[in-house]
Amino acid sequence: MSDSKYTRQTVLSIKEWVPGRLLSLTTTRDPAFQFTAGQFARLGLPGASSGHAAEPDIWRAYSMVNGPQDDTLEFYSIVVPEGEFSPRLACLRPGDSLYIDKTAFGFLTPDRFLPGGELWLLATGTGLSAYMSMLQDPKIWSDYDRIFLVHGVRRVEELAYAEQLRQWEKQPPACAAHGKATLTYLPIPTQEALPGTPQARLTTLLADGRLEALAQCRLDPESSRMMLCGNPQMVTDARKLLSERNFAVGRRGNPGNLAVENYW
Repeated sequence: MSDSKYTRQTVLSIKEWVPGRLLSLTTTRDPAFQFTAGQFARLGLPGASSGHAAEPDIWRAYSMVNGPQDDTLEFYSIVVPEGEFSPRLACLRPGDSLYIDKTAFGFLTPDRFLPGGELWLLATGTGLSAYMSMLQDPKIWSDYDRIFLVHGVRRVEELAYAEQLRQWEKQPPACAAHGKATLTYLPIPTQEALPGTPQARLTTLLADGRLEALAQCRLDPESSRMMLCGNPQMVTDARKLLSERNFAVGRRGNPGNLAVENYW
């Protein structure tokens, strides 16, 4: 291969959550590829006129959905019709090639925080990916007392992985066997009613206190650790709201209580 910075992997399976719009894709994994739960990979494809066998020249960042210990890799994607990359990704079928950078990137990882207290994972759309990976890492279940995963989408059909998350609410994954944490899953569709759930943006629920009421837990900068991943506007607005409540990204010598992902 002409560029040793990446490997060519094989698509194993594809799941469509919303036909033509949301999909998950599983690939083989190079044994040398290592990552921390919450990090992302750079995925590559040939340009539209190059054909599937050509070398990649279009790259995009995608968080891993799978846990760090898994033998395969999984990625969750929205299809942007006018985009260069995602429509081609959506055209892949089992047996096709997908190129993956050898290096994992990103700092949205639980080891950014001191252990203990509550871990809040706020996501919109495909920002959920990083959190799915974290929930398959035993460390997160042993480091925290309670985990809240809040997933904002437009419609109920966009709540990918909801069945898995509801199962983990009742019975944490096998990797959590020796952990102490409990999981609370809070799906928030903004354009469609879901019984017992307010129809509002995550930032609105954060601002007016309804998110805490829904979770039955107070946001406390002393004991709560917050993560934000998803729509850039949500991340910006939520970060501002949280900063007003003494949540801050860590600095040298201070682990902080807020972490954000900005790879969009």
